[in-house]
Amino acid sequence: MQLLMVSPAVALAFLPLLLTLLIKYRFFFMLFYRAVLVRIWKDLVSGLSREQRAYQYVLTHAIPGDPDSILDAFDIWCSKIEFISNIGPKKGKILDRLLLEHSPLTVLELGAHCGYSTVRIARALPLGARLYSIEMDQNNAAIAEKIIRLAGFDDNTLIVNPSDEVIPKLHSEYGLERLDFVFMDHWKKCYAPDLQMLEGSGMLCKGSMIVADNVLFPGAPRFLRHVRKSGLYDWKVHRATLEYSKGIRDGMAELVYKGHN
Repeated sequence: MQLLMVSPAVALAFLPLLLTLLIKYRFFFMLFYRAVLVRIWKDLVSGLSREQRAYQYVLTHAIPGDPDSILDAFDIWCSKIEFISNIGPKKGKILDRLLLEHSPLTVLELGAHCGYSTVRIARALPLGARLYSIEMDQNNAAIAEKIIRLAGFDDNTLIVNPSDEVIPKLHSEYGLERLDFVFMDHWKKCYAPDLQMLEGSGMLCKGSMIVADNVLFPGAPRFLRHVRKSGLYDWKVHRATLEYSKGIRDGMAELVYKGHN
């Protein structure tokens, strides 16, 4: 069997195309390296999950009871050591501002992951507000609970179950009558069905705010399509870049519920 040989001339002809692709998609290649290859290698070497490694770093570099210190430690780890898709400091400041302007008393978080956004939300809430965080992964929820307690927020309710199982039970099992603010940062494919479930629950009231991260990358097209067509919201997308990355465009959706016509 003869091996197919590529002449140097043909190989050189494809070199400009290869360089163009590398330059054009360099930020995506870097993201793949940091989020996938580094993670696989360190999982094998350390015997710990990425989330456990993040927790160990925060535990040894942050000040217990100081939410700002905990968020700063997370941001350093995610930007300089390994990648985790938290909301991050840039989009986080938009979330901070919306929370301070809205002063919600009942908040639902879909996707606690390691607890970064939970701490970010909890520190901005007014006295007497309640935060209910949903995380479907038990291992991540265990890390999130440790981070939340480390920050000093013992009153937060962390629910370990898929969002589509929890949302129908928010009234009957947790006594929620209304939701003033919802933050979505879980599986993007769940954004649309979960939003529709919340609409049907009766817990969204006129003026309720929904903020959804990563609606442009990785993207939540069904969610955005529903928001546009439903007519139930005043809405906009805050343009930004992907957290802890450069050159990858992303956005965070801000919705204000108008109620049914």
